[in-house]
Amino acid sequence: MYDLIPHLINGLALGLLFALLGLGFMLIIGVMEVINLAHGSLFALGAYLALALMAPDGGLPFAFMEPYYALPAVVRYVIALIVGPALVGLVGMGLELCLRRTYGTDPLYGLLLTFGAALVLEETIREIWGSTEYYLPVPKAISGGFIFGDLIYSNYRIYAAVFAAAMIGVLWLFLNRTPYGAVIKAGAHDSEMVRALGYNLKRLRLFVFAFGAALAAIAGIIMAPIWGIRPVVGVDAVIPAFVVIVLGGVGSFWGAVTAGTLVGLVVGLTAAFLTDWSMLSMYLLLLAVVTFRARGLAGKASVLEA
Repeated sequence: MYDLIPHLINGLALGLLFALLGLGFMLIIGVMEVINLAHGSLFALGAYLALALMAPDGGLPFAFMEPYYALPAVVRYVIALIVGPALVGLVGMGLELCLRRTYGTDPLYGLLLTFGAALVLEETIREIWGSTEYYLPVPKAISGGFIFGDLIYSNYRIYAAVFAAAMIGVLWLFLNRTPYGAVIKAGAHDSEMVRALGYNLKRLRLFVFAFGAALAAIAGIIMAPIWGIRPVVGVDAVIPAFVVIVLGGVGSFWGAVTAGTLVGLVVGLTAAFLTDWSMLSMYLLLLAVVTFRARGLAGKASVLEA
């Protein structure tokens, strides 16, 4: 049991990041009623933008930015965590504007549009950064490891777990303790009622899509040092996000957090002992749960219900 502790920490960090990614996915589904297949590509774009802001050799000809790269790594990392998600949020706004013509039509149109956007984003990334795999450098303070007892623990994995947990807490407070969060939850239940009450539904959808895209970018930046960065990493990300919201129950905030944690722990522990089965394990977990509880662990009719 003692030897399992590092693997449990790794799995917990991965699971909380899956939950954060899944919550952004669920926000967009709840308010827009669109399954955003480009969510994984937005995750990848966030990681690549952070790479460009962190590393002079990040694949971009930014020689004119040499004074910027002279800044301390921790300063560039904070900038990457703010600017990367903000830029991806703008891309999300552009995608939502394209989606507007599909609202009220066959849901298949929205699905196809986001699938096309995912392909465009992936190819754009490949054209700019190529197919080389990168790893996002991080400040010394959160790199390396420390020894406790007879075991070595990764500083970054612990940082990732704490950061993701804090972000989930902030998101819950925003949705449940602020007036605009209440409007988003109401929009997820009945968007037409929100419009009837005088709120600008177009603006709400634009904000929620940008917010969900920014959450995907944040998850991408935090996971980049663990997973690596490559053009197809978005595909690797969107599948766990989908598994998390189905396993947790579409519309349940804490269901998604619980499911994300479970998926991370299962994948992390399987990777430690049966590496080839690590990704398959989350599908087996999903199959086992939906066989006995089709609506997921905490599935309800409402969306974003805490």
